[in-house]
Amino acid sequence: MSSLLTDDVGVTDYSTSPHLAKYPRPNMSEGPSVKVGVLGATGTVGQRFITLLANHPWFVLHALGASPRSAGKPYKTAVNWKQSTRIPAVAQDLIVHECKPEFFSECAVIFSGLDADVAGDIEAAFRAADLAVFSNAKNYRRDPLVPLIVPYVNPNHLAILPQQQAAHAPALKRGFIVTNANCSSTGVVIPLSALEKAFGPIESLLVTTMQAISGAGYPGVPALDIIDNVVPHIGGEEEKMEWEMLKILGGVPKGDDGARSFDMHAKTPLRISASCNRVPVIDGHTACVSLRFSRRPPPSPQQVREALASFTCDAQTLGCPSAPSKIISVHEEADRPQPRLDRYYQDGAGVSVGRIRQCQVLDIKFVVLANNVSIGAATSSIINAELAVLKGVVGGN
Repeated sequence: MSSLLTDDVGVTDYSTSPHLAKYPRPNMSEGPSVKVGVLGATGTVGQRFITLLANHPWFVLHALGASPRSAGKPYKTAVNWKQSTRIPAVAQDLIVHECKPEFFSECAVIFSGLDADVAGDIEAAFRAADLAVFSNAKNYRRDPLVPLIVPYVNPNHLAILPQQQAAHAPALKRGFIVTNANCSSTGVVIPLSALEKAFGPIESLLVTTMQAISGAGYPGVPALDIIDNVVPHIGGEEEKMEWEMLKILGGVPKGDDGARSFDMHAKTPLRISASCNRVPVIDGHTACVSLRFSRRPPPSPQQVREALASFTCDAQTLGCPSAPSKIISVHEEADRPQPRLDRYYQDGAGVSVGRIRQCQVLDIKFVVLANNVSIGAATSSIINAELAVLKGVVGGN
């Protein structure tokens, strides 16, 4: 039952398969050589990390961690591989270690795909060993010194890391924890950020999600619960969305004492009501969004379309190799986006928005689709690490 209730991972040419890459991507140019490790490497999020890192131009897969029962085995025999592509050659013969810092001491970056049941203590131990941890787990998202970063929205929140390091006893030089957001929050907050950038604060938000079964992990939702069905409850998901988006969209200003803190969008309060549903789709979270701007009169649907289509962010301008060439695809068709047709847009690193129209209750309503196992999970962590490298927060080997 628990797997049912938990969840944490105009374009004219469309792709229906991850193997039919029709979208232009930025040049994966040469850059620094950075050794990386993956925790939870045999799980579904860990597998996605390994798939994305196998051909990364900067990050070199160096160490893999999993449970003690997998330790000592080559990765290809330790893992129950569930990705649609084969195990990357670079990972097949790597020996799996226990998730202990001493096996990862040569890594400049640690990616954590650990389950929340074990992530807390393990990630804290890696930080204490002065290692930089980029986590997909939920354990530290509410920590007042840990940034919760969606890479296209709030990389400026990395500014709080010196305080996180100074608060540790003893103070850290390189170690820290950065988290990425819940998969359902990520897809929604990207267009919200674009709209606030263009038109100023949003004051009210209603969002209803239709979330894919892969968000519940493997083995996931029992077949008899989800086939021919919609489950109108995902435990803790609605509260997570309502809280996380405030932290992400808010600032991290300095107080009178010079210390930074997350303001939770407090300068212009934002009210959020989320309703979350599990639907029989494998990958791709869809959300129906209605919102009201503080600005009066509000922007027109056409102005919203133009703002979303033209949105750019630091991940693009700084040259993150995993960032898509276009963050938001705006669909003009009345029946798009759809998970089966649009979830692999730009290898799952972009988001798709359609049905932008006037809302008779609030101001504007639209539909957004994001790939929950890509930008909603591992891809976000990887781009967060790329941003940290480019901003000098993490160095090469």
